[in-house]
Order: sequence, then structure tokens, then C-alpha cells
Amino acid sequence: MGGERKFIQESMRRVLLKEYLISQSQRAGFGGVDITRTPMGTRVTLVCERPGVIIGRRGEFIRQLTSTIADRFKLDNPQIEVQEEKQPNLNAQLMAEKLAVALERGWHFRRAGHSTVRRIMDSGARGCQVILSGKLTGERHRTERFKSGMIKYCGTASIYVMKKGFAQAKLKPGIIGVNVWIMPPDAKMPDEITVVPAAGPAAPPAPAASPSAPPVAAAAAPSGEPPAGGAQ
Repeated sequence: MGGERKFIQESMRRVLLKEYLISQSQRAGFGGVDITRTPMGTRVTLVCERPGVIIGRRGEFIRQLTSTIADRFKLDNPQIEVQEEKQPNLNAQLMAEKLAVALERGWHFRRAGHSTVRRIMDSGARGCQVILSGKLTGERHRTERFKSGMIKYCGTASIYVMKKGFAQAKLKPGIIGVNVWIMPPDAKMPDEITVVPAAGPAAPPAPAASPSAPPVAAAAAPSGEPPAGGAQ
């Protein structure tokens, strides 16, 4: 049971660390986090839309964040690396956060859902799906889906190809869960096979001249004229 307990504690620490980083990087546009153990310590890669907000003036905020993570979550020599998201409209976590903020500002859920799907598809995604669940219009819980393009719900493509993000919109009636699924433009399905045409037969090489072939005879002289080098 010792190994199982350690595994559960490690997973809980990762979840709590992710929630803490989300709360600290709301103004920067949180796009995801990757936690990797290295021989030198723990590397925390934070993906943001505006990395300058996380770094702070002269790196003051990121140093403070590193110190807090080391003391609060007991990580060995944490090293925070901030990366900028080049395509924010194709980041599922970032789009989920933006949709949750739009709902908290008073947008109607249908307008916000369709607008998010349109932005994602206009950026070149092969497919996307937005799921809103909670008290959307009344006291009863309901779920609304907005989708377009190709979506995979199971199998290898759903686990490794689909990008998924989750956020929460805190409204007066209650909390609305926001799920965003995105299939990237470069996603390749297992059943997509590219047939390469066969190459044509290669032309045979030209025969090389034999070194033992006799020399070419001199051209015959015209009639009435002695051959070259003949008697005059």
C-alpha cells in the first residue's frame, strides 16, 4: 500500500499545483502546464498567452512564484519555464478559460458557445466541440453542446490527438462547467493512409564502347580525286 499511497499523493499534489498556477496566471492567459522530474530538480513548463505578465518586472514575479511553489508544494529545486502560445485559438485550455470569462461577464451561453466554435474553426482546426453544463437557463441542470467538424470520442485518436481543456464559470445561479475539445489542423487519424505511387522502370544504361574495337576507317574520297596521301 505504500507505493499506491505515494502515487495518490503525487497525483493530488500535481492537481493542486495546476489549480494554483491557474489562479496565479489568469491575467496572463493560462494555456497549460507540464511538470517533469529531472536530475537537477522539477521543471515546470507554463504555457501562457502573455508570458510577460508571469515573468514580471525584472523577473520579480516568477522568482516569487518559484519560492512559493517550493515551500507550499514541497518540490525539489523547482524551475519554472514560461512559453508563449503561438496559436491561442487552437489551445483548448486557453479557449475554455476565455469562454468561462465571457459567461461571467454576462454573455448568453448560446452566443458564447457558437462564437468560440467559430473562432476555433476559422483558425484551421479540423474539428471542435464545446460542452456547457450547469444551471444555464433555470434551476434545473442541463447540458448544451456546440460542435463542428470531426470529433473523436473514443480510441487512440480521442486520447492522444484530441486537445481537451476545462474551466469553470462562477455565476449567481451556480457554477457552469466548460469543456472544450479541439482537433488540431495537423492531426492524422489512424485510418488515413497515403498511397505512394510506384516508380516506373528505370531506363537501361547506355552500352560503353569496347576498348578492343577496330578504328573507324577513313571516309572514301570523291570520284576522280586520288585518296589522301596517294601518288600524284
